[in-house]
Amino acid sequence: MSAPTHYGLEQARAQLPTLMAQAHAGQSSIITKHGKPYAAIVPVTDLAHARKRPEKGILNLQGSGKGLWGKKPAGTIAQLRDEWA
Repeated sequence: MSAPTHYGLEQARAQLPTLMAQAHAGQSSIITKHGKPYAAIVPVTDLAHARKRPEKGILNLQGSGKGLWGKKPAGTIAQLRDEWA
């Protein structure tokens, strides 16, 4: 798979049928606005793959956190609290 081609917003608008055909053939395109990436036209298979990736937010952390605060969690928390006193 080759690197996505970049198009300015007006150029992309004028070439939308071509960009759609390229996406259908597996080629992604990046649309820029004022020189900065703004949107992408990607093959449907790429979109489906991107949606399956796990997010990297804090809500997706898994596990008990056991050991996170050391052998004596109360002492660790007290030490952290004392730093602000």
